Amino acid sequence: MVNSQGTWTQTQDTDVPTTGGFATSLKMDNTTADASPAADDYLYIQQTLEGQNLQHLKKGTASAESLTVSFWVKATKTGTNIVELYDKDNTRHICQSYTISSGDTWEQKEVTFAGDTTGAFTNDNGESLTVLFWFGAGSTYTSGTLATSWASVSGAAANRAVGQVNHADSDSNNFWITGIQLEASSSATDFEFLPYDVNEQRCLRYYWIHTSTEAFYAPYASNDSYNVYANNFPVPMRTAPTCT
Repeated sequence: MVNSQGTWTQTQDTDVPTTGGFATSLKMDNTTADASPAADDYLYIQQTLEGQNLQHLKKGTASAESLTVSFWVKATKTGTNIVELYDKDNTRHICQSYTISSGDTWEQKEVTFAGDTTGAFTNDNGESLTVLFWFGAGSTYTSGTLATSWASVSGAAANRAVGQVNHADSDSNNFWITGIQLEASSSATDFEFLPYDVNEQRCLRYYWIHTSTEAFYAPYASNDSYNVYANNFPVPMRTAPTCT
């Protein structure tokens, strides 16, 4: 997500850590710099998870599970970066920082978040938890105190990305990330490699391209200009899809 924080090209890249077994990484390439972000500028990537996949975290109860995010990262710019968990059901969040120590060098990181005893995730297929990796932010998001404990986001945007370095300050800056894993634990375990077909089936639930339409001619009310197209979904979709 970008709001006036430079211009970026996002690609899948083959630059990966020499250990870990990863084949590709996500690359963010800055092509237009923004060294002086306005107050409301922001830049981050995010992944949103369904509430029905999060019930084991026991959020909103006294037994709420801690969460650990682990990943490999490489960036031109060194310094402090922020990972944020955002509870969309209850408008709550928690943030932790990590440090990129060496420029253009793969580093393995992990950040741990306490369990939240307030506000359960809705048990449905809607958006409940978002994991955000910040790359830059204006004073609207950096002028407070970093929310390292669960708190309401309402009226507290200034606590979301405190200390975040600005990866958009030069068009020579790049950022790579791979091997992201979120787990219910107070420490990281080895990355879980799923079989290709399992990952593919999970992705198809959200989006797919039908590459070879089967067209069946069928007369309609003596007008032969109508055709019937049969498109079978490879897996049940998360929700009723829109088609283009």
